[in-house]
Amino acid sequence: MNNRTKKPTSILSYWTVRYLLIISIGLLLTALVTFWWIQQEAMNNRMQTTGLLAQEIADRSVSTDGQLAITPSLDKLVEDRKRFFKVTMEMCVIITGPAGELLYSQPPLTDEEMRHKLNDTLTDSRSPEFKAAAAQIQGDQGTLGQVIVLQSKRSLRHIPQEEITFFSIIIVFLIILSWLTIYLLSIKLAKPIQRVAAAAATISGGQYNIVLETGAKEREIHELLVSFQEMAGKLQQFEQSRAVMLAGVSHELKTPVTSIKGLLHAVREGVVEGEEAGEFLDIALLEAERLQRMVADLLDYNALTAGIVAVRHDRLEAAPLLEEILYQWKLTQGEDVCEPILHLPENRLFLRGDPLRIQQIIVNLLNNSVQAKAQGRKLQLTLELVATPQGSAEITVTDNGSGIHPESRELIFEAFFRSTAKQSVLRGLGLGLTFSKLLAEAMGGSLELASVPPPQGCSFVLRLPLAA
Repeated sequence: MNNRTKKPTSILSYWTVRYLLIISIGLLLTALVTFWWIQQEAMNNRMQTTGLLAQEIADRSVSTDGQLAITPSLDKLVEDRKRFFKVTMEMCVIITGPAGELLYSQPPLTDEEMRHKLNDTLTDSRSPEFKAAAAQIQGDQGTLGQVIVLQSKRSLRHIPQEEITFFSIIIVFLIILSWLTIYLLSIKLAKPIQRVAAAAATISGGQYNIVLETGAKEREIHELLVSFQEMAGKLQQFEQSRAVMLAGVSHELKTPVTSIKGLLHAVREGVVEGEEAGEFLDIALLEAERLQRMVADLLDYNALTAGIVAVRHDRLEAAPLLEEILYQWKLTQGEDVCEPILHLPENRLFLRGDPLRIQQIIVNLLNNSVQAKAQGRKLQLTLELVATPQGSAEITVTDNGSGIHPESRELIFEAFFRSTAKQSVLRGLGLGLTFSKLLAEAMGGSLELASVPPPQGCSFVLRLPLAA
């Protein structure tokens, strides 16, 4: 079997060929319908003309005294009217008397031939290939006879060759014009698509610094080029961020591993002994715990962004939950952290969320406040719970620490971002706030930095939906 895939066709060839076939078939069908309609109209018009001719012959067949009179000039009259009305030689003129007897025919016919051509009532053609127009000959004494003009349907539907040629030229011209139009449009559409395809090939090769001409007049093409240009820019930023993140993660994970290895190596080789060796082992244990937290943060972040972490939506009473979280957290803190202040509403408030995830978010905010504690003063934390008219609960965590630099306010929720102050004194991956924000959004809420910072420290607002 031949497994080779068929080579794709260019948009220019694909659309021009198919559009040419479609427009050709459409115009030819239209031409056939129009041609049939013209034939029908021509037959109807010529039948009206034939009826006028029959009426004129009937009028000329009455003498001045009101009697039926077949004059020798009737032949000339019929020939003149044939040329004047542009009827063909297939026409037959018959004049009958009151009893249906044959009085005149052009071309000459016998009575038997006349009755073979006409029906029994002598008012219409016996053959379906002919149509008849009849006119009564009226005299002073009433109906003197009738004139029947027979005309073949083929001659009635006949269209001159000049008209057919002209009509064919129009159809061919429309086909060529339509093909030329779609050809030019296909070229117009193919060029920006080709540029985008070339840019995509460049990006697939690992080069993201591309420049596209986005000055197209067509709105859709302009939006395509602009969107692709922006996508390329974001991919470049993402690639740079990925490289920086990978370097940062590698460095942060390498540092405790190197420290642990050096400490254990010093103990093993006997460089330190006794109490100092125990101190080295304690430091190695702390570094191992720090490394474990980094790996756990990284795994949690990847799991949440992949949608693997399950989040519950239970109905929770807010006040007891916050009191329990603060109580457990304070047990792990030293004397340099004051007792947190909790402001609760007078009425009972029920949240919709996961108690474990809410605890993770608040504990992470509290720990960040401890890390940002200002030197020379104790850390004071305040938690406030309020209900909003929008149907959500706001938990505001405020501290009196060193605060957040204005340049960093827009970046604190970015993955792997750490402020300069934290980089100098702490080791971590910078995923705490990112992970907390994702958890809040997974519960239908949000986590934001307060738009108006306090005079000292910073303030975060956790919003969660209220339960009915």
